Amino acid sequence: MQSRSTLPPILSLRHYSHDQIIHSHEHTQLVFGLRGQLNFEIDGQGSRIQQQLLAVVPSDARHACGSAEGSLCLVVDIPNWTWLRQRLGHHADSAQRLLERPAALRLSPTQSQLVGWLAASPINDPIISEQGAALLLASLASGCEPADQQYSLPLAALHAYVDRHLSHPLEVRDLARVAGLSVQRFHARFVSETGFTPQEFVRLRRLHQGRELLISTHLAVGEIAARVGYASQSAFTAALNRHYGLTPRAVRREAHDKSRE
Repeated sequence: MQSRSTLPPILSLRHYSHDQIIHSHEHTQLVFGLRGQLNFEIDGQGSRIQQQLLAVVPSDARHACGSAEGSLCLVVDIPNWTWLRQRLGHHADSAQRLLERPAALRLSPTQSQLVGWLAASPINDPIISEQGAALLLASLASGCEPADQQYSLPLAALHAYVDRHLSHPLEVRDLARVAGLSVQRFHARFVSETGFTPQEFVRLRRLHQGRELLISTHLAVGEIAARVGYASQSAFTAALNRHYGLTPRAVRREAHDKSRE
């Protein structure tokens, strides 16, 4: 095992290009995708590392990597097993099992957020670097799935987030952050799983909640429009009429008539 003085920093940000790197090293390494796509091959196993994915490179494993369009990754260079056991305590055995075999793994949304936070931190600070790497490894040891397993979007969390923020402007990147995905990947996954674009989803939630407020409260139409994110009463009325074929007054009258039946 290499001595600590000859190792690279535990945490580092690295840019990869079309120039292919082929080598091996005595320490174990984790490569987390941040931006772009990195083609990776470890002991003959190929994978593509991008946001929310990571490559596990065991010690002495021959590996090759390169990125046709360029990519940015957060890299964890693990000093040795002694360091791992000192920093991870009861998580060490699970972490060691995770690190012993080449793999491409998928992060959970929470793990992905932690990677993003570390990438934006001053990782040249030795305390942040060592403790940040230990925190990340402990999280991975608690659970991490193969990259080829696809999981559903957290639709309940997305519904709740949108409903809490209806009075504010909502952008696709806000929802992507909740799901722990890039904007592009989130948009594609959302359309695939729901049949709606994220923008359509937000628009429908605004109209649904606006209609519910018309039926269940005596709030002025202008107040309801503001609560569900419309700039004016007229804009809300026009949108409601296009979708339901009813004005706010007609929605309330219809609900009142049904309650008397």
